[in-house]
Amino acid sequence: MNDQTLDPQIHIHDLGSRAREAARGLLQATTEQKNTALREAAKALRGSMDELLEANGKDVASVEGKKPDSFVDRLRLTEERVEGMASALEQIAELPDPVGRELAHFERPNGLKIERVAVPIGVIGMIYESRPNVGADASALCLKSGNAVILRGGSESRNSTRVIVGCMQAGLEAAGLPKDAVQTVGTTDRAAVAALLKADEFVDLVIPRGGRGLVELVRDQASVPTLLHLDGNCHSYIHEAADIDKAVKVIRNAKLRRTGVCGATESIVVDRAVADKAVPALAEIFGTDCEIRGDAEAAKLDDRIKPATEEDFSTEYLDPIVSVKVVDGLDEGIAWVDTHSSHHTDCILTEDEAAAKKFMTAIDSAIVMHNASTQFADGGEFGMGAEIGIATGKMHARGPVGLEQLTSFKYLVHGEGQTRP
Repeated sequence: MNDQTLDPQIHIHDLGSRAREAARGLLQATTEQKNTALREAAKALRGSMDELLEANGKDVASVEGKKPDSFVDRLRLTEERVEGMASALEQIAELPDPVGRELAHFERPNGLKIERVAVPIGVIGMIYESRPNVGADASALCLKSGNAVILRGGSESRNSTRVIVGCMQAGLEAAGLPKDAVQTVGTTDRAAVAALLKADEFVDLVIPRGGRGLVELVRDQASVPTLLHLDGNCHSYIHEAADIDKAVKVIRNAKLRRTGVCGATESIVVDRAVADKAVPALAEIFGTDCEIRGDAEAAKLDDRIKPATEEDFSTEYLDPIVSVKVVDGLDEGIAWVDTHSSHHTDCILTEDEAAAKKFMTAIDSAIVMHNASTQFADGGEFGMGAEIGIATGKMHARGPVGLEQLTSFKYLVHGEGQTRP
């Protein structure tokens, strides 16, 4: 049966029922079993290197010349990137098991002893755009936190995803755990996404990782609880007390280290007091590597800057393009960033600690930085191992979503025959 003959509703029902059964099996999995599964899956990835690169080659060939270079870069796997995926699995195996942690313990006057302990969420639906490594990271984090996962990656990455899931399932079987703890949607029919979003009898949480269109689709159509991840149009703000030379070097890294990641700076805000120095310094450090689009004031300061539209200041380019806006001081800078940000990651560059504190308090984003590249917006860089995404909502989890954020909790009540009067 190929993916064009699958009935989306029946297919999702089948995946969901098998994932639910697998999640029950994971409830009793030991830490040793989960770690063994991760290490064996890492071995399988390395052992399947040629197969995975061949499958990925087909995926890349299907979009080359049709999608932007940044999209193709996110889709493309290399030996180095596959090794990175395998190493990430091994690193997650080394992290403490989040399941079973005692979060609180207290005793009531009647002698009841109550514990609050961390438990898996259950079955997670992971919907993401065409980055194959996301499937590996999400599978590993869900496995270590005791959750079953149903992956629905971008249709462009379907060949790569099938091989990755096969490697994860090989690891599960080697550890004596149910292989259905990691599954992938086997059809590119978009009706399957709609079915997954409505599968509340099987799925406990849906996590979308991608651009605004994907997140809005999930938000509007899901009857399953969601943990929203919105890719960032991150802002870096050069305050009047910034060390300009240091600031522009940070911003170059924040923009160009990898343009296709959600932590890339897309818009630069500059205080008018230092604009005559900062704006030409930005144009110089970017050179021909990045197109700069600025407001009228910025464009007057350097002829390498092209005119920007209002839309530019809220755009996630994912390409070597950046916008520049000149503002009149800290308060206007805060207001501008907060208005135009996707509330993923924003940064202030300043040597004034009081200004930094005010900015970091006032900006309502999941991650707010001071004098650091926004590309540090990553669970691995936070010491959390791999991440399943950056949550930009405000309930359950916010910022990098790692192992601890993929657990819920329950109460264990111990008595000695107490009855309630």
